[in-house]
Amino acid sequence: MAYRAPIADIAFALKHAAGLKAALADGLYGDLDEATVDSVIEEAGRFASDVIAPLNRIGDTFGTPFKDGVVTTPPGWKEAYTAWAAAGWNGLVAPADWGGQDLPHALNAACVEMWNSASMAFGIGPVLTMAAIDALAAYGSDDLKKAYLGKLVSGEWMGTMQLTEPQAGSDVGALRTKATRADDGSYRLTGSKIFITYGEHDLTDNIIHFVLARLPDAPPGTKGISLFLVPKFMLNKDGSLAARNDVRAHSVEHKMGIHASPTCTMVYGDNGGAVGFLIGEEHKGMAAMFTMMNRARLAVGLQGVAIAERALQQATTYARDRKQSGHAIIDYPDVKRMLLTMRSLTGGARAICYATGVALDRGHRGKTDAERKAANERASLLTPVAKAFSTDIGIEVASLGVQVHGGMGFIEETGAAQHYRDARIAAIYEGTNGIQAIDLVARKVPLEGGNTVRLYLEELRKTVAAVKESNAPAFGASAERLGEAVDSLERATQWLLSQKTSDVTLAGATPYLRLFGNAAGGCMLADQALASLREGDGAARTALARFFAENIAVQASGLERNVIEGADSVNNAQAALGA
Repeated sequence: MAYRAPIADIAFALKHAAGLKAALADGLYGDLDEATVDSVIEEAGRFASDVIAPLNRIGDTFGTPFKDGVVTTPPGWKEAYTAWAAAGWNGLVAPADWGGQDLPHALNAACVEMWNSASMAFGIGPVLTMAAIDALAAYGSDDLKKAYLGKLVSGEWMGTMQLTEPQAGSDVGALRTKATRADDGSYRLTGSKIFITYGEHDLTDNIIHFVLARLPDAPPGTKGISLFLVPKFMLNKDGSLAARNDVRAHSVEHKMGIHASPTCTMVYGDNGGAVGFLIGEEHKGMAAMFTMMNRARLAVGLQGVAIAERALQQATTYARDRKQSGHAIIDYPDVKRMLLTMRSLTGGARAICYATGVALDRGHRGKTDAERKAANERASLLTPVAKAFSTDIGIEVASLGVQVHGGMGFIEETGAAQHYRDARIAAIYEGTNGIQAIDLVARKVPLEGGNTVRLYLEELRKTVAAVKESNAPAFGASAERLGEAVDSLERATQWLLSQKTSDVTLAGATPYLRLFGNAAGGCMLADQALASLREGDGAARTALARFFAENIAVQASGLERNVIEGADSVNNAQAALGA
């Protein structure tokens, strides 16, 4: 089924729920105006819909054949990537000094969603290059920037992010890849990495790997990790490609989904060690890597939105066309309920992700230190929610998409099954959603003594008050239900802030994150509905906001109980686990 980028929904969410319109009015982006934003979204939507989306099914069936160390991407893949890079999409937010366009992260978030809706297997590759650009621009030496940054920005070369090792999993501090110092100031790396997205491919002539490794005199744990730039091919003095570096792909994984994205096992040092160049300082690589990871975590959240949007479009079209007992199945209440659940969850997650992008922009571009500090704290608070809530709903929406199709959803030819298969990985990589929830309750909620989250709760309450004051009958009980959700979130938050981080608080971390996402997503949909009413045409968005408030936000009280009262049933249930 064809994908068409939902340009109007994306632009409206970006401006009215995420806060881009206000940021433009504040002069945050210089002379950037709404017309330019709209034209970028429209052109990105056209490319996603017309060029990338037709390759999605081809990529799923062709996969990434691997022979003699070489990955072959699906037919049409290289041509699409070359055209995408040539159009400047890779450098949308990159520094202008290195050939980028220096446009907002929030605008790029909208584009990332569309690339991944068109094909998640395609969209994830460039995201890692964008993350590599951030790390190199922030921490790389001038020589490294001159050699590599321009071609990463242009997309002529792609980047990878390499953390995971078989024995370490999510415990990055347990990695064993070694680095030794060479006389010329470079380093030699030996070891292996697993689950490396786009670790080998034929889309670009060179691949620039960003690799975590440990020096012989490094302290234990994450405080002893360094980050290295390791090119697939070395460079001559004039910047042209030289000899192959001592790094190779050993194999590619056979995965449940995203079949056209090569997930590689990488080996370093078959012949004495791969040449690497230090990024930042020795033993301080995690700071630079977190620059990459935070960009990637938002992008993965957007993948959840992206798959949800594509599954929603396909299910809606099928429900309109499929007749049963003389009626289109979209007329049946249970099918309506499923489609409205899909649409409202997708919209709520989209708004949260875009708002995270605006916070990142304010953190970078704010006029004062205080503004930038507050915005960075807001971005820190929202990032785990954007990643985990959105990828959870991506799975749920894709699953509902299969259900709407009935038996046909279980048949590969319809494409509904692919969305479900593709969506499943996003809750796992770039830090599992359980890790995101732990990060939220243990590190982000306590920011500034809890003041960061309190300020956010105040904003949600302003939305609830605005819905109530609108006196719009179409909102139904939205103000009451959203108010109850924010109340539950506030009580759960205060309880967490009153506790020391322990198994008691961590047992409720995942329910807390879902509670946060439900309250925030519901209020952001209400913000969009209010903006639509002000513009005189708010029926559709108000109906969607009401559905979310009265059918999804009402889960809040149960989630609050999970957070505050549920720990004992989790932590003392060894008998139920056979322990």
